[in-house]
Amino acid sequence: MTIQGRGATGNPPGRFEKLRYEPDEELPPDERPSPRTVFLVDATRSALVRNDSPDVGFDVSVNPYRGCEHGCIYCYARPTHEYLGFSAGLDFETKILVKPDLPALLREELMSTRFVPETIAISGVTDPYQPVERTLRLTRGCLEVLAEFRNPVSVISKNELIARDADVLGQLARVDAAQAIVSITTLDPALARILEPRTSTPERRLAAIEALAAAGVPVSVNVAPVIPALNDHEIPAILAAAAKAGATAAAYLVLRLPGAVAPLFEAWLSEHFPDRKAKILNRLRNMHGGKLNDPRFGKRMRGEGPFADEIRQLFTLAARRAGLNRRQWKLSTAAFRRPVRPGAQLTLW
Repeated sequence: MTIQGRGATGNPPGRFEKLRYEPDEELPPDERPSPRTVFLVDATRSALVRNDSPDVGFDVSVNPYRGCEHGCIYCYARPTHEYLGFSAGLDFETKILVKPDLPALLREELMSTRFVPETIAISGVTDPYQPVERTLRLTRGCLEVLAEFRNPVSVISKNELIARDADVLGQLARVDAAQAIVSITTLDPALARILEPRTSTPERRLAAIEALAAAGVPVSVNVAPVIPALNDHEIPAILAAAAKAGATAAAYLVLRLPGAVAPLFEAWLSEHFPDRKAKILNRLRNMHGGKLNDPRFGKRMRGEGPFADEIRQLFTLAARRAGLNRRQWKLSTAAFRRPVRPGAQLTLW
């Protein structure tokens, strides 16, 4: 059953849970209460998260939020909610953990002489510009800290709100210390509405690219995820539109369905694309060694086989035609500085 404004059609029990909750079957589907978003405090006492996966493109990240109200049905991060005792389904979209002390924690960690300047990704898991960021401004606070230290940052989002911080990102970009990545899955607003129900429209994401580029921020478009037989044919149009808006680089990721994401996505296909469900799933299995997810590093985000090769060739040709990836942006730590702590005594020479 479709739930207005939500991606998941249900709330399956987490893999570590022994109990599960069932909706009251006596109530008609249209009379059941709509799940409301709840925000919970994450009392973490560290800001930087280390990563040793060789195929994600960064070693350290900052994650202001856990769970994501965007509700993208395909999100690979959904199973991370199960470690918190929640479901990868509706819980992932409605029980959002926020880290109110994150900017202060980040500042303390960057002040430590143990910190070696390096590019920090925002974020490594869920979107740092999901709707609540407009109010809490945690991502904004972290960017302001990074600008204070001139530490390089790579920020990725599918929300137009990323353009709000073009001023801070532009400040860092002037010392080669910032890049922005905007994810665009489709240019079809109707598809986006059911695939990514609480994200910005494709048109507004293109406007965000334009605003960031105008501020001097290098912008890359991420066509992710590419779903065979659903949005793969849009790759050329997405890249052309992004390049016209000011993007200078592009990348793509093939859909992968780890853990609980697979049954959630299958249920979504049954609800919205029953006529294409078998075709989409069969092509995914073809690209992932007969399964819906291949966890091998270097293979999980690209896939293998003839359909994966077609997507790669289509992307490569379309990027070339759009004039993308002609220059490789390399972020620099050369401008990094540690501000003097308030009250600290300066050495006189």
